[in-house]
Amino acid sequence: MKFKSLRARLILIILLPLLAISFVAGAWQFRATTERAENIFDRGLLSAALAISRDIAVSDGDALSPATRRLVNDTSGGELFYHVFAPDGVFVTGYSTPPVLPSSAPEVLAEPYYYDAQYQREQVRVLRFQDVTTISGVSGVFNITVWQSADVRRNFVREVVTRSFAVIALLVVCVALVVWFGVRLGLRPLVDLEDAIAKRTPSELEPIRRAVPVEAKGLVTTLNALLDQVSRRISSKDEFISNAAHQLRNPVAGVLALAEAVKNAPDAASAKQRSGELVEAARETSKLTNQLLSFERANGTDVATKGARLDLGALTANVVDTFRSGLEPAEVDVVGTFPGKPVFVHGDRLMLHEAILNLLTNARVHGGPDLTKIDVKLQQDDTVARLSIKDDGRGIPSDKHVEAISRFSQAGGGPGTGLGLPIAAKVMENHKGTLDIADSSNGALIVLTLPLA
Repeated sequence: MKFKSLRARLILIILLPLLAISFVAGAWQFRATTERAENIFDRGLLSAALAISRDIAVSDGDALSPATRRLVNDTSGGELFYHVFAPDGVFVTGYSTPPVLPSSAPEVLAEPYYYDAQYQREQVRVLRFQDVTTISGVSGVFNITVWQSADVRRNFVREVVTRSFAVIALLVVCVALVVWFGVRLGLRPLVDLEDAIAKRTPSELEPIRRAVPVEAKGLVTTLNALLDQVSRRISSKDEFISNAAHQLRNPVAGVLALAEAVKNAPDAASAKQRSGELVEAARETSKLTNQLLSFERANGTDVATKGARLDLGALTANVVDTFRSGLEPAEVDVVGTFPGKPVFVHGDRLMLHEAILNLLTNARVHGGPDLTKIDVKLQQDDTVARLSIKDDGRGIPSDKHVEAISRFSQAGGGPGTGLGLPIAAKVMENHKGTLDIADSSNGALIVLTLPLA
């Protein structure tokens, strides 16, 4: 629903939560009152049962005292009914037929037992109480049953809740009046700004440039910053979609061609061979897709201060172990050097894990046939943590550093998607850190820098 009035919109925004809170408060009041009523009336039943037990012991079951009779006749606003029978089942006093005890009740009642039942087609609340006493020379466990109509409790709850709801409704009406006149008088200058924002379309993301009240300058500044971020994000996504479509076109065409080759294979042997090639092509396409999704995820919001506090040393050691487990025996030696104490940073564990793993995988894939060793070293300065990944492979020429970090490009060609270094660089950017390709006499040296927590 559209509102041309900023006042109506703000009133709706304020009153809807207020009504929701009032509803929650009313529900809480109903529940609390119901529980309180249960407690009060159950205590009344117990008090009556104890009084009846005392009186029948004193009078040998003949009569109740006047105080107990008043308690029975008007407990919490309603009459009580009672029944007492001896250990041998002989009726002692009270009403002749008590409500039936449920089958789930224990045979020996160590504590007062409450339950709901029907008595003369009416819902009642019942207390069964056992007491050891002596009446007319008969000693043993006497069963005392006291019950009361459930309508008494419901009427009590209804009365209390009705008064509470009336107070809440009055408060809501008063707040609504205050909000109506307060918004009308206090926020009138913002109507012009609201109209200006309402006239914008998704394609118009230029900053807002108009005079606004001092109280709204922070809002306009934040909104302009958001518009700038959205504009840059849309441009980035458009570029990413274009590049992704370009990169996926050839692999998908290859998979389709191999699938047709399998379908049209002249014999089973040819079909099996083509099927193997199809599986490998599909696997490479899936890997490229996952890398594309990882790169897009790395384009997320800043996590340098919003991320969790984590130990970068423990995280890197875990990545190194994961990377080693995927290597063939004696394929390449991976050595990790870490400080003797935790190195804490703020960040996203999954994003950092994937960035470091991409760099290790990148070193193995592009290190060349002479690659024998990858050194992973973590150091801590006063304000930053530095993680260096050094290999003894073919390295990255100085004039290819920018190209290596550009997405979908490779400094020296070869296998891969060209997204390993760009993903890591983007993750560092999101963490207010940096990725640098340092000069090295032999092999490649990648240095990640992150601010300490």
